[in-house]
Amino acid sequence: MHIPEGILSVPVFVAGAALSVGGVAIGLRKMDYDRVPQVAVLSSAFFVVSLIHVSSVHLTLNGLAGLLLGWAVFPALLVALFLQAVLFQHGGLTVLGVNTFIMAFPGVVVHYLLRATVLSRHARGAAVGGFLAGALAVVCSLALLAASLIATGRPLVEIAKLVSVFHIPIVLVEGFITGAMVGFLRRVRPELLRAPVLEGKRRAET
Repeated sequence: MHIPEGILSVPVFVAGAALSVGGVAIGLRKMDYDRVPQVAVLSSAFFVVSLIHVSSVHLTLNGLAGLLLGWAVFPALLVALFLQAVLFQHGGLTVLGVNTFIMAFPGVVVHYLLRATVLSRHARGAAVGGFLAGALAVVCSLALLAASLIATGRPLVEIAKLVSVFHIPIVLVEGFITGAMVGFLRRVRPELLRAPVLEGKRRAET
């Protein structure tokens, strides 16, 4: 789901860069530095799964990263996308801002929409919340990607449609994987799911 260099218009990638800078700034300000290892692990997971292609598409796990990190998903995915651009020429440096926003902002959206569901006392409800988080994050990323291409010019409209169609299976797979991971974390490391809540309590106490 990387947009390569040389496609987007200057206003689009400037807007993407500005939005990503804002997201990273908020993420760094809100991030509890005791959770840096968790941010690093999820950044690494995003880096690895994005390199595993099934046909012409790949997993992202941005929904899971968003659930666990909140706004810190911005710096986490920025690092992963930067390394992919430098090491494997996936995407590119000039479109790093756009690609970061496309992947990270949906993670923030699902964090605020579905974190309460994931923290539900009922395991089945939490799993459904995880599924929706994974699926919705991909749908939102596809919508942002399509909007970026369409805003650049009409010749890219058909490409935007094709990219969206090819990623329909990934929407379902991401949903199932994220739902399964939420169920697993609830059993073995529930504090990881509650970390943003604990962070908020610590800030309120200081």
